Amino acid sequence: MKILVTGGAGYIGSHVCNLLLDKGYDVIVIDSLITGNKNLIPKKAKLVVSDIADEKKIEDLIIKEKFDLVMHFAGLIRVDESVKQPKKYHEFNFEKGKIFLNVCFKNGLNKIIFSSTASVYGNPKKEKVLESDPLNPLNPYATSKLKLEEFIKKKSEEIDLKYIILRYFNVAGSDEKLRSGLISKHSSHLIKIACEVAVGKREKMLINGNNYDTFDGTPIRDFIHVSDLADIHLISAKHLIKNGKSETFNCGYGKGYSVKEVIENFNQILDKKINFEVGPRRDGDSRQIIANPEKFIKFFGWKPKFDNIKYILKTAVDWEKKIK
Repeated sequence: MKILVTGGAGYIGSHVCNLLLDKGYDVIVIDSLITGNKNLIPKKAKLVVSDIADEKKIEDLIIKEKFDLVMHFAGLIRVDESVKQPKKYHEFNFEKGKIFLNVCFKNGLNKIIFSSTASVYGNPKKEKVLESDPLNPLNPYATSKLKLEEFIKKKSEEIDLKYIILRYFNVAGSDEKLRSGLISKHSSHLIKIACEVAVGKREKMLINGNNYDTFDGTPIRDFIHVSDLADIHLISAKHLIKNGKSETFNCGYGKGYSVKEVIENFNQILDKKINFEVGPRRDGDSRQIIANPEKFIKFFGWKPKFDNIKYILKTAVDWEKKIK
């Protein structure tokens, strides 16, 4: 089986590439390397450096390689940046994504796994969100992801297209072999920043707001280990390759940790305390998002392997030390 992976030089995409290769799949990566890091791409994967909106290059590749499935990770992911540059996020995540997918569909590549986000739910009313709950994105990043979701669903009514949309909650950690992890120098990821403080790359971290309507005033998130998320992609790929039906799934554990609780768990596994200060809220941040992950778990009989916040944090810190 041959799989096309866009954004395979990114954090999650590279993890999925490693797992696919471990399981014997052929993997070809398309990445512009604007935000991705070439060093994260497994050596066994073939890299095509290209913008996903380069129609001729993409079409030539699809015709030549005859892929069984495409995994679409490519896109911009920073909420804070999207608030400042909404047009950029609309262009990169929606317009370019649409161009790319239309080229895929035109050339018979009609099985897709799309990397979406839990931020499409906005500020959910329920403690744990279901896939069927109302969608209310609070920032341009989430809006751009939701628009591409809607495009894929609409297209599936017009052509023979099968998809799985995966809505990620907060992804963290690194794989056991430390082959891949978060590298970005401009990360707004809570655990990445805490790791940088833990290994001495930063003096302190900033908590963005402590006056949310939560038990300790800081936002609450559901953290999923990146290796479990990679496993979800592999299971989804097998399902689609066997002509399974289109679905949308939450990717989380169904447990919430506040920002302060994450720092406290870090303090318990480190030999020093994480230094932090409290700043103002960030535009576009929601109070609490926790997955109800039952749909995926029941659909596939899936059991996560790494559902442990301390293990997630330990692998994240181990990776940060490696890239020191």
